[in-house]
Amino acid sequence: MPETIYFDATLTPNRSLSPRAFLIVMMIVGAVSFVAGLSFMSMGAFPVLGFFGLDALAIWLAFRLSFRQLQQCTYIRVTAKAVELHHQQPGQRSRQASIPTAFVRVEMAFPIRRPSELRLAHGATAWVLGRFLAPLERVSLKQALEAAICRANQERYPA
Repeated sequence: MPETIYFDATLTPNRSLSPRAFLIVMMIVGAVSFVAGLSFMSMGAFPVLGFFGLDALAIWLAFRLSFRQLQQCTYIRVTAKAVELHHQQPGQRSRQASIPTAFVRVEMAFPIRRPSELRLAHGATAWVLGRFLAPLERVSLKQALEAAICRANQERYPA
């Protein structure tokens, strides 16, 4: 008999810019840098054109690094036996954990603000979830996880 899955989610960072929008933004930045650089070059300040090019390159690199961080994801699955976590981040080994459902605690520091963390704890060990989520998204995830763990424990230990 297959196990009942009470919660199954994939957490990924929010995308604020699509690849097409990134291309448009970089074309605008490049065009503005080029036109401004040409105007300075016409006044005799030719090295400024190179600095505008470096600015455009720095903006491009910052976006590429940001897009690389968007590739991370966390998989969470709650069953009656265990809460399974699997986190993948670019450039690092993937990390996995399996925590017995009966002994897992969902913790979140209050007041809810940006540095507050959502943690799944078991004994003295804790796993931080959704660092990239907005504070209200973390609260929603906490409530959903608590409800799923409660339902899973009710299957295992009926009242």
